[in-house]
Amino acid sequence: MLALEELTETEDRLNFLTAQRKDIVDSIESAEEALREIKERSRAKFKQAFEAVNANFIEFFRELFGGGRGEMTLLESDDILEAGIEVVAQPPGKRLQNILLLSGGEKAMAAIALVLAIFKYRPSPFCLLDEVDAPLDDANVGRFVTKIADMAEKTQFIVITHNKRTMEAARALYGVTMQEAGVSKIVSVKFD
Repeated sequence: MLALEELTETEDRLNFLTAQRKDIVDSIESAEEALREIKERSRAKFKQAFEAVNANFIEFFRELFGGGRGEMTLLESDDILEAGIEVVAQPPGKRLQNILLLSGGEKAMAAIALVLAIFKYRPSPFCLLDEVDAPLDDANVGRFVTKIADMAEKTQFIVITHNKRTMEAARALYGVTMQEAGVSKIVSVKFD
């Protein structure tokens, strides 16, 4: 007698659980489709950004080194989003090599070229550079400050430095001096 009632309850429970399972399966498919779409958009945006930054890097490398060749390449991978990036450089008069094999000054110049390439692609209100000119010789410092001055229209550069040539190119200087032993004083100078 109760079997008919239990059958109805069991069928109701089965229908409820079947509907719940269908909702979960549909949600999983929807999430997977959204993830596929996000990955496709990300791949397209990454490829576009990589190509633009690489073109800027090639240009800045040539300008900062006074010639030569610098380039970023993607390391082989099935998915562009998981690929590594290798930076290769060929300063004037040298052979093409990985950036890790360059001298300290050359590494600094290549890094500056990469940072500026990124800032040209996606400008930021300001950029803080800390002692990036320390390993550079005078000729390279000249090219560095010229490039910073060119890019200062879109980005305010704050450069922490001890290099006199870099300071000469600045619009304003802020520093700390010790006129009396143990007493620090902040000094600022603005140039017109």
